Amino acid sequence: MEKFIEYILRFGNLNKQQIELITSKATETELRKDKYFVEAGKIFSQVAFILEGILRICFYNNKGEEITKYFGDENHLFANPYNIHEPMAEYIQAVTDCRLLVFSRKDWDELSNTIVGWDSIVNKIFQKALMEKMDRRSALVSEDATTRYLMFLEKFPTVANRVPLSYIASYLGITQSSLSRIRKNIR
Repeated sequence: MEKFIEYILRFGNLNKQQIELITSKATETELRKDKYFVEAGKIFSQVAFILEGILRICFYNNKGEEITKYFGDENHLFANPYNIHEPMAEYIQAVTDCRLLVFSRKDWDELSNTIVGWDSIVNKIFQKALMEKMDRRSALVSEDATTRYLMFLEKFPTVANRVPLSYIASYLGITQSSLSRIRKNIR
């Protein structure tokens, strides 16, 4: 819980009572490697903060191939801020064993309605996450595979050695054998 409080305090100020309220609304849960936090077709109305581990967002394309869209590691918030009543099109899966702090939508909304400035803090968090996501993805569009991999290592320094190569290759839009050749040539 301390990690989460430290994280949100980077985006705004909270007093002791507000922190106690936040703490009372969170539930710590474990998610085993390869298990889904959310499955496609299901409603994702919770908010989760990664204390330990790596989650990925993935989907299946029209050829049935699994595509990794994004990775989230420690100190990242996962939420569906806009379409909380519509089913997810993607899966959120644990790539490693994970420890998560989870808030129900009801409790998250209660924080919003009770804590002055909470919405401002949350908006700053989501804006930062959106900018990171755009920064990480935009560079991958126009570069060759080797450059994309090197940029991946730079943008996700704590992820590269903790996830299967197949997930990284999928994220980069290349085959696993191409990624293996690239890694061999870089060393």
